[in-house]
Amino acid sequence: MSQITTVTFFKVVNLSNKWWAFSQMQLGHRKLKSSDGLLFYKLLGSGAKNGFSATPNFGTYALFSVWENEDKAQFFFNKNSFFNTYKKRSSELFTVYLNSAEAHGYWDGIQPFEKTAKLEMDKPIVVLTRASIRFKKLWSFWSKVGIVSQSLEGYKGVMLSIGVGEWPLIQQATISIWKTQAEMLDYAYKNPKHREVVILTRKLNWYKEEMFARFVPYKFEGIWDGKNVENFV
Repeated sequence: MSQITTVTFFKVVNLSNKWWAFSQMQLGHRKLKSSDGLLFYKLLGSGAKNGFSATPNFGTYALFSVWENEDKAQFFFNKNSFFNTYKKRSSELFTVYLNSAEAHGYWDGIQPFEKTAKLEMDKPIVVLTRASIRFKKLWSFWSKVGIVSQSLEGYKGVMLSIGVGEWPLIQQATISIWKTQAEMLDYAYKNPKHREVVILTRKLNWYKEEMFARFVPYKFEGIWDGKNVENFV
């Protein structure tokens, strides 16, 4: 069996669960590091609105993981005490299973993805964009990126787009799920707001490290916004 990536999104609603989830951004690491078959992981918080915001959202979190194979991932989801506590404390959660198709750049100096899939224009795609922002560029970056997240709202083909990160303001990522690669490319290359920010990224040298990756989703499990995500795309 080949390497897979999973992303689980958690929604927590009351104060006790929000505080617990927030605390796990630090405390959860010791419960994850020794997990069998876990090659790479990140515990991620999110921003307000659709996630890409300088203002934190204490109600939505994510666990991004790369596994030796799906059997190792399934064992973790079924047996790991940390994950199952998170599950019990969440009002909703869902997991998307991914095969890596393309990856460029680094995440904490690592390129963790092994290519196991090929993209097709008329098939679903999940996109990860991630960056560490230069401290001196924070104001410039945050003054511009809001226009991109706003331009995604209601955009044809996007099923979910959420901004997540390891640290507020400085380390940011966007995970987006699209019905087809064709619709994602239409947005990426034809949307003027997105094009403007891509140009500014190079011109203003915002990032000290960045990664761009595309995945083929092959399974969705769970509930999000009151809906079963099994047929998400």
